[in-house]
Amino acid sequence: MKCKKCGEKASVNMRQHKLALCKEHYLEWMPEQTERFIKKYEMFARHEKILVAVSGGKDSLGLWDILTRLGYHADGLYLGLGINGGINYSHESQRLTEKFANQHGLKLHIVDIEKEYGQPIPVLSEISHRGHGKPCAVCGLAKRHEMNRIARDLGYDVLATGHNLDDEAAVLFGNTLSWSADFLLRQSPVLASTGGLARKVKPLCRFYEREMTAYCLARGIEYIYEECPFAEGSQSIYYKELLNKLETDRPGAKLTFYLRFLEARKSGGLFVEKDSKQAHLHPCAKCGQPTSAPELCSFCRTIEKAKEVMPTVTPT
Repeated sequence: MKCKKCGEKASVNMRQHKLALCKEHYLEWMPEQTERFIKKYEMFARHEKILVAVSGGKDSLGLWDILTRLGYHADGLYLGLGINGGINYSHESQRLTEKFANQHGLKLHIVDIEKEYGQPIPVLSEISHRGHGKPCAVCGLAKRHEMNRIARDLGYDVLATGHNLDDEAAVLFGNTLSWSADFLLRQSPVLASTGGLARKVKPLCRFYEREMTAYCLARGIEYIYEECPFAEGSQSIYYKELLNKLETDRPGAKLTFYLRFLEARKSGGLFVEKDSKQAHLHPCAKCGQPTSAPELCSFCRTIEKAKEVMPTVTPT
């Protein structure tokens, strides 16, 4: 297989695009495509400050690398969740994130959930009795709360996450199976800022997971290979496996599935928004973040419950 641009031996073959590229031209192609998606979906402008949520994985570190190569003002945010497993998962992911930031002279904000709120995510989950034995629900709640808090408090214009096409297609597949109309209407490469919530963007939404893996390997980016120990047996991984089987037989199926959904969503040809008022949002009495609950947001209620169960714990 030869590179379509220079004729040399190709390093990456993208069957869905009928495109093969050598290492040099692949490393040019990825930022070019990212810039195209940023402009197409009007994610952010050159003058805006971007906060990249980084986890130590290939997607978030790859995204941070691409945005800095493109010349954007992009700082990182790492959330220490206190998750262990076979390896000390959180410790290793933080180490790799800090290593990347130091190597490239980038600014990294670190928030340690246990130091900030008294307990790590697995303990908060156990105390709150959410998630049926897995901390994923509380983890997602904490991530959303903290990412929005830091973006707001430090004056960032936009929050960027490393969700790739495989992630987006799996979420779309699951929501379509259950016809979760509210979730389907909210799934988009860009979620506009509203009511105190930061604008959220997904610049990698059209890149396959293996394309991000190839990019990081070609760039020499060291990332954590292990999945979160709590991810085993998750529904999203099951959906990804099913979609991978489809992709093997029909290259480009995942991309087509996702892009056709975005077209239908934009045109209004698939969904009709409910003729009802949006839930009224007001500031949480404790943290000030928007919530539809009477007083405290879900995250603050979780923290308060933890304090009641473990009264000796005092957040630092």
